[in-house]
Amino acid sequence: MKLPSAMPKALPDVIAGAMPGRGGMEAALVVGAALLSILAFHLFIGKAAATAAFAAGLGLIAAIGWLSQRRGAAPDTADAAQEPDWAATVAATAQPDRAVAITDRANRLVCANATFELWFGSSHAPPHLPVDGASGEKLARAARAGWRDGTAEPVKIADEDRSWTADVVRAGRRDEYLVWRFAPIVREEPLLQLGKAVAGDFGRMLSAAGIEAALVGGDGAIRAVNPGFARRAAGDVKARMTGQDFVAQLRADDRERIYFAREGRKGPPQTLVQIPLADPAATAEQAATAPSVMLLLDAGIGLGGWGGDAQGHAQQLEALLEQLPLGLAMTDRDGHFLFANPAFRRAAGISGPSLPPYPSDLVIRADKTAISDAVRRYGKGPASSGDIAVRLASQPDDPVSLGLAGVRGLGEAAVMVSLADTSEETRLKRQVAQATKMQAVGQLAGGVAHDFNNVLTAIIGYCDLMLLRHTPGDSDYDDIQQIKANSNRAASLTRQLLAFSRQQTLRPEVLQLPDVISEVSQLLKRLMGAKITLKTHHDRDLGPVRADPRQLEQVIVNLAVNARDAIQQAGGGETASGTLTFATRRVRATDIQRMRSEIIPAGNYTALIAQDTGGGIPQASLPKIFEPFFTTKEQGKGTGLGLSTVYGIVKQSGGFIFADNVTDADGRRGARFSIYLPVYEGDMPEDAEADASDESHDWSRGARILLVEDEDMVRAVAERALARAGHTVTTAADGEEGLAAYAKGEGFDIVVSDVVMPGMDGPTMVKALRKQQGDLPVLFMSGYAEEQLREEIDVANMHFLAKPFSVQQIGDAVTKALNASGPGARKGA
Repeated sequence: MKLPSAMPKALPDVIAGAMPGRGGMEAALVVGAALLSILAFHLFIGKAAATAAFAAGLGLIAAIGWLSQRRGAAPDTADAAQEPDWAATVAATAQPDRAVAITDRANRLVCANATFELWFGSSHAPPHLPVDGASGEKLARAARAGWRDGTAEPVKIADEDRSWTADVVRAGRRDEYLVWRFAPIVREEPLLQLGKAVAGDFGRMLSAAGIEAALVGGDGAIRAVNPGFARRAAGDVKARMTGQDFVAQLRADDRERIYFAREGRKGPPQTLVQIPLADPAATAEQAATAPSVMLLLDAGIGLGGWGGDAQGHAQQLEALLEQLPLGLAMTDRDGHFLFANPAFRRAAGISGPSLPPYPSDLVIRADKTAISDAVRRYGKGPASSGDIAVRLASQPDDPVSLGLAGVRGLGEAAVMVSLADTSEETRLKRQVAQATKMQAVGQLAGGVAHDFNNVLTAIIGYCDLMLLRHTPGDSDYDDIQQIKANSNRAASLTRQLLAFSRQQTLRPEVLQLPDVISEVSQLLKRLMGAKITLKTHHDRDLGPVRADPRQLEQVIVNLAVNARDAIQQAGGGETASGTLTFATRRVRATDIQRMRSEIIPAGNYTALIAQDTGGGIPQASLPKIFEPFFTTKEQGKGTGLGLSTVYGIVKQSGGFIFADNVTDADGRRGARFSIYLPVYEGDMPEDAEADASDESHDWSRGARILLVEDEDMVRAVAERALARAGHTVTTAADGEEGLAAYAKGEGFDIVVSDVVMPGMDGPTMVKALRKQQGDLPVLFMSGYAEEQLREEIDVANMHFLAKPFSVQQIGDAVTKALNASGPGARKGA
């Protein structure tokens, strides 16, 4: 029976196309089954039109299925194309000496190579790695910079054992990933580096020049040799000689000529030059056991540049010695310099292209004779080596160790002089010594100021009490006022000492620096006089800072007075003219990063810059200008506390201060002080007066006060001042007496106590009292800084009164503390 002619001819192709990925046999089976279905339908129905419709329906169903598969496969293919192949990424980043990690915007680890997992583990993702706290902050800042700028400056991080350099870049089609790379920082010991150089290419260059070299430990054992030494001592350039006795490789004849033991007299005699590698600060015993570089030269080698005939060998030796990190120089028998490598020139402070005639020209006058005698002794005596302590003219305050070695067989050359460059080490030692000295002086100043404040409290208090009994017309009134004025001046000096030691009491506020300068501008004009011009300049959009406005005014005034004195000193007197400029600058975190300062952490700052035309600060005085009592002024014209006070206030406010010399646009030289205060990022504080409660309590009937003070004169003044204000005062000399007085009494409205006392101190006593009366108000008084005490005293809701204080001040402080505590329920009331 024929199939109906109306059946679609493409049906087999459509059905076969709807089966992607199948073999030809499976497609044939599907086509056969379709044809049998159509044939059966035709036999059963017997109508050609119905059979054609049935066949067309099958074709339509097959076509729909084929199209559905094609459309369903496209998204999967696209997703597969979009999905990163992390396996390929891991394989591409596999590096044994570098860790690579990829994180997403949630700082989750999405990929890391095996080295990263080995160093940091797979449970950690940058920037949260198992490193120290400072390194964690650096990584966090790098991550923020990476997301913001696309990359960040490389940072150094470390844990307890190792350290790495980390860098980060933003990547991905939508910049949705950070790629981190970590490279280890290899710290090689200088001796290890020198040993590698001797055994490597540098050693082969020495051998080519006829010089055999060995690095020998203090115990005489060989640490490294160059190939020429190994060939002549052991017969093989690849021979391992580490650990062997150096002396055993040589022998000497009856004429004290040195030969290689393996060559004997068949080989040429050798000239032995020993270069000790001792620390310049080492003791004699330590220097004797320090490693050395041993150079062996054939005695027949002439150095034309130093009096011999072999000009080529001289040039080679000079070229090789110039590459050594150790400072080396040669002199003849009369002590004249013949040669010095760059390391020696740097260490000795030789700046010009030519050498001085003698080594004695490098040292101070007191050491010239000693070094001249030593050079002649080593040049004309038997071959030997040693060292001498001298003070270089370029750094007369720090003795250095100058190595000397008698040399034979180098023509006219007689003495090899060695000097290590210790300038960086010396700078670090000075910084540590300076910091230690400043800390010690600060502690001394704080202690002295505290004791003085107790004495001044009594003097000022008694003056106030005496003035209450005298009127301005009395004969004693002016004398008492003079005593009080001098006492207040002494109190100002103690505040300067506390400012230097960063122990003063600050009342910080959120403010703008231009406002502070504006407040004192009239005072500054009077201080400067008519001949000195005062200029101000302010940037826009300055960030607010948090500092004590009164103390900042003190900083500005001190800088202005310092500039005025410098201008007058440089110009010849009070009639000298000049300019003082105060400027405020906006400093962004990126500006700090470009400064590459190791002192100022990256962040936003507001800078206050004071620049004058007073001739500048002597270079030798720059490191000392912030020290207390250091002054360049004439005797009696300065206390030396002005700049040290500025330094203390700035540091206690969380800022940084630097001093340098500059030249302005008119060519006038002067000093510049740059102060960086961090921008306040918190919420702006609300007006305390607006928030204060209008409710005040009437204490005119007087309060019952427990006064605890170990200084008798301070306790007596405070007692009389509070009694005159109408209060009932019970006194105690220490914490134990205070507890006993509280137990005997009927309760107190407030406790006024010193902080530091013998036996039981004030905070300990207050804690015991509050166990019995939890709402007891407390007013602490002390000569130390409030900020420092608040960090040490764990007492809530306390009030503070700084010494020295007047009669009026202690009365006002007690009233304020009582009002702040409410009606003040008395014990038993």
